Amino acid sequence: MGILEKISEIEKEIARTQKNKATEYHLGLLKAKLAKYRAQLLEPSKSASSKGEGFDVMKSGDARVALIGFPSVGKSTFLSLMTSTASETASYEFTTLTCIPGVIEYKGANIQLLDLPGIIEGAAQGKGRGRQVIAVARTADVVIMMLDATKGEVQRSLLEKELESVGIRLNKHKPNIYFKPKKGGGISFNSTVTLTQCSEKLVQLILHEYKIFNAEVLFREDCSPDEFIDVIVGNRVYMPCLYVYNKIDQISMEEVDRLARKPNSVVISCGMKLNLDYLLEMLWEYLALTCIYTKKRGQRPDFSDAIILRKGASVEHVCHRIHRSLASQFKYALVWGTSTKYSPQRVGLTHTMEHEDVIQIVKK
Repeated sequence: MGILEKISEIEKEIARTQKNKATEYHLGLLKAKLAKYRAQLLEPSKSASSKGEGFDVMKSGDARVALIGFPSVGKSTFLSLMTSTASETASYEFTTLTCIPGVIEYKGANIQLLDLPGIIEGAAQGKGRGRQVIAVARTADVVIMMLDATKGEVQRSLLEKELESVGIRLNKHKPNIYFKPKKGGGISFNSTVTLTQCSEKLVQLILHEYKIFNAEVLFREDCSPDEFIDVIVGNRVYMPCLYVYNKIDQISMEEVDRLARKPNSVVISCGMKLNLDYLLEMLWEYLALTCIYTKKRGQRPDFSDAIILRKGASVEHVCHRIHRSLASQFKYALVWGTSTKYSPQRVGLTHTMEHEDVIQIVKK
């Protein structure tokens, strides 16, 4: 019995098992087994004959965005509109066969946009180069899920299921669970909140399934068994995702309004170039980037060349970005902008910078 058959057997078993107090341990065990088999499925086979053609593109720019979607939803058209790169477009499926990179220049930042081939159902099992597509998506900072507005909700749930099964968690945060395997002493289980979805017995059963008999587990929030399994496996990627509904010029106004009001969703039309500027604004928000300008003593700030950093970056990050030896020679910095109480304010290395702040660094 191959791994795929085992996976489908377990999925059928989960589907036909009623969810109640008596079956929760059984379901927890099945979910742990399922996660285990899926992890085996993603590992490359030992007897890989010839090396396949590489798929990934070298990371460039300040952030990376992956375009994921079914064939013929308008991913390549979107790439050609947003960047200066021309990706081949046609009305038949699978026009794009490899990963095509482009660069969006927005607010002084270079955002790398990857046009990936269309995903089909069963991509997580390796159908239609699905594994390579999903592997590239794991390296991105934000996923843009292109959906066909005329096809309704079917595509969205199918794609979420495919990404979920390879360990990509969309618009979720990491579960606040402390987990540390030990050499001995059995399993010590604690929680700082009342648990409604997990119990100590279920946690032990799941750990035994992974052959872990000595560990320290501390739940700091009320998590489900699935989230606990994610913590044990440890290779999950948590990333923000924007659901972009394309081809809104082919549906009614009421339907457009309904789709636009959904959380994390944007409606656009690549054919008629509608709402693309709002999509860029949303993308900037999701990437959480900040522009920081530098200033030399006695001169005006240089607004032409910004340093692009992640939200929450400190003065130390700015120093490292300018030159790696600068932080060791750092004396103090003067900062103008919204992160200070008054301008200019004299700050140290730990000061957190905000968007469009101006900094002047003084060395020893």
